[in-house]
Amino acid sequence: MRWPTIILAALLVLLQYPLWFGKGGWLRVWEVDRQLQDQRELNQSLEQRNAAMEAEVRDLKTGFEAIEERARFELGLTKPGEVFVQIPRERD
Repeated sequence: MRWPTIILAALLVLLQYPLWFGKGGWLRVWEVDRQLQDQRELNQSLEQRNAAMEAEVRDLKTGFEAIEERARFELGLTKPGEVFVQIPRERD
């Protein structure tokens, strides 16, 4: 009676090995699922960044307010007749 139990247990272990450790086993599925979740999070953040850039490009193409704002803040340009005054901040 002891040998059939050992043979059945060994057979069970041999059948379970590919399920857990094989090429398409559970451990591999869990790892791929984690990688998929990480990639989805990355894609979502990139989609948000792309949407913001698309809105900025659309605004620059259609309106002059965005172009004027960029020229004033990034390049320090002024309109004719305006005076640019810069007040230095006090250091802490």
